Amino acid sequence: MQMNYHEFTDELVRTLTADPRVLGIVALGSMAARGRQPDRYSDHDFFVISAAAVVELRASTEWLPRREQLALWFRETPHGCKGVYDDGHLIEYAVFTPDELSIARANDYRVLLDRERIEERMAAIAFPPGSHDLAWLHGMFLSNLLVASQRAQRGELASARWMLAHAMRHLVTLLGGGDDSLDPLRRFDHYALEQAMRLGPASATRAMLDVYERECNGDPRAIAAVRIAQ
Repeated sequence: MQMNYHEFTDELVRTLTADPRVLGIVALGSMAARGRQPDRYSDHDFFVISAAAVVELRASTEWLPRREQLALWFRETPHGCKGVYDDGHLIEYAVFTPDELSIARANDYRVLLDRERIEERMAAIAFPPGSHDLAWLHGMFLSNLLVASQRAQRGELASARWMLAHAMRHLVTLLGGGDDSLDPLRRFDHYALEQAMRLGPASATRAMLDVYERECNGDPRAIAAVRIAQ
């Protein structure tokens, strides 16, 4: 049976609030419940802020709720960990010192515990919507699409798909993206692009370029240069 999302959140907050090593808890994404509410597909994504105990909190699962139900747990980055429970529920979290928060990125967040200016520190790293370099986005989309097309024609289909995914991310950002400023692909709906991704890599590059040409006001000369290589 799938665990109750809000019960897990409450259990996590109670456990960490009672731990004197913990200076802050920050809920991220759906867990923050700002604008969009968690649903049955949502994971738990959060920061834990500590001072002297970061190493042991990163290395141990002892403080996690229902740790006996963890089917998978690993260190993803120097600061971050992931876990999967027996029912398939995913948790993603990072443990920072207060000063290390400056290297983090976040958009939707909610501070659940603040014992060391956590609200102030999070406000300083919050990712502002719309802060994209447009010339860079146009250039990255077209160049990634060009490479994807060339690799598809060479028969390197897996690599072409990989480059298409990068191109898609930049194109979706140019089109306004979904409602997640850190991940424009989240909750984004565009029929022509959905259809393009169902095609083989060579056809997908052409379909994506068509969408870009119609909707993104790109440089006609640059578009022509990519199209001729498709």
